[in-house]
Amino acid sequence: MLNKAFIEFLYEAAHIQRWNDHIRPGGFTELDKQAHKMMILYVLARYEEQDHNAQVNWKILAEGGIMEFLHRIVLTDIKPPIFHELMRVHGHELNQWVFTELEPLLTSVDPAFFKRMQQYFDDPDYYPLEKKLLSAAHYLATQWEFNIIYHFNQGIYGVEATRDAIANEIEDHYDLAGVQKLALHGKTSKFVDLVGQLRFQKRWAQSPRVPETSVMGHVLIVAILAYFCAVQIGADDERAANDFLCGLFHDLPEVLTRDIISPVKRSIRGLDELIKQIEKEQVAEKLLPLLPASWHQDINYYTENEFANKCRVDGEMRIFTTEEELAEFLRKPQGRVTKVVDGSILKGCDHLAAFVEAYLSAVEHGITSKHLRNGMEELSTMYRGKVIGGVDFGKIYAEFQSHK
Repeated sequence: MLNKAFIEFLYEAAHIQRWNDHIRPGGFTELDKQAHKMMILYVLARYEEQDHNAQVNWKILAEGGIMEFLHRIVLTDIKPPIFHELMRVHGHELNQWVFTELEPLLTSVDPAFFKRMQQYFDDPDYYPLEKKLLSAAHYLATQWEFNIIYHFNQGIYGVEATRDAIANEIEDHYDLAGVQKLALHGKTSKFVDLVGQLRFQKRWAQSPRVPETSVMGHVLIVAILAYFCAVQIGADDERAANDFLCGLFHDLPEVLTRDIISPVKRSIRGLDELIKQIEKEQVAEKLLPLLPASWHQDINYYTENEFANKCRVDGEMRIFTTEEELAEFLRKPQGRVTKVVDGSILKGCDHLAAFVEAYLSAVEHGITSKHLRNGMEELSTMYRGKVIGGVDFGKIYAEFQSHK
């Protein structure tokens, strides 16, 4: 079950500054990089399925991304050349140390996940395609960052060598269809550029906050929380992967509209619905044309009615009012069911992430404002004693409240 210690550990990535020995703009935290990596991973995996008829395990992609993220938090900001050399020579020993650090956290959340994580890093034959896709996404996200900071650092010793090293790593993944597509610098690379702007959109923009987090980092946190909630309620592999992907993409339209805070959305009757309609139009006009047409239905599925309990029945979307209604339908499905998403749980994860963002600043770091205080109070009241689809959100909030 999710708990305070594990959730706070995820947010440590928001403190880890990337390229901190280079001149760089904001938005370059490890949390943001890992979120961007997972969005790039979606593109690579879809192309691999489409162009190479690959059988991709989406749950393993989600799990592998989470595992690599946790691994990186423990090892903090080691410079990439040093990190890769350490892993080459002492990889097993480093991994064992990481496992020792993570075991208390992960066994309290999902002991089976911890055992799979050990296998993921120890067994070179464990889902090699999924690992290669994750590796390619890692280097492509790194290259995206480097292309920005390169212009600030030309002439500085070692910068050309870094550029060459990144290019060489990407070349090693050139057999992947998505890497070839991105190398063309066409519409798909423009999609990667566009979603990358979520790194620079700050959450709680009206309030000082530590750590500052972006919309990009927020969606990864929500996706990870949603994944572990899905596992907790016994979701099958496809459902857990769908909950992760819906969490990852639920705020994607904000790259076109920016984050419109909830008090503004609620201030006028019908305003929230109007904003949703504008988001839908903007996505159709500016975002979907950057992706293959066969993907559009899935992107719309993940970004529209993102907090609905839903599934596809014989290809048609069906929405359920509550998590209990969805569960009852799945017990005796009428037709072929795919793309199950636990929207109520996902909304709970979204609110929990917002609460923790405010909590960490106001309580752990002593930097607060009326916006943070009001947000914490409203959310903790809303979720007091609340259980959604078998996930006890009230208990998680109570654990944070007991430490205030």
